[in-house]
Amino acid sequence: MRQDRSLLVVTHLSQLLDLITGFGGFIVPLILWLTQRDKVLAMDGHGKSIMNFRISMFIYAIICVPLILLFGLGILGFIVIGILGFVFPIVNAVKANNGEQPYYPLSLSIIK
Repeated sequence: MRQDRSLLVVTHLSQLLDLITGFGGFIVPLILWLTQRDKVLAMDGHGKSIMNFRISMFIYAIICVPLILLFGLGILGFIVIGILGFVFPIVNAVKANNGEQPYYPLSLSIIK
C-alpha cells in the first residue's frame, strides 16, 4: 500500500462535482474508493466516511420533501443540507491533506 494524500483530497473534493455538473458527486468518490481502497493507505476509511455522508444527505433530502408542506421546514432542511454538502468536503479535504481522519456531521453509519 502506498500513501497518497493528494488522491484522498481529490476524493473528498470530487463530491463538489454536483455543484458544477449536477451529477458525479456520488459516483466519482464511489469509483475512487472502490478502485483504490486496497492500494492507497487510509482510502478505505475516507471512502466509507464519504459514502456514509452522501447517503445520509440523500436520506435527509428525501425527508425534507414532505416537510416542505409542514410550515416550510423542508426548505430550511434543504438549505442546511446544501451548506453541509459544500463546507464539509472542503474541510475534510484539508484534513486529509494534513493526514487527519475525516469527520462528517450528521452521518449515519451505513457502511461499516
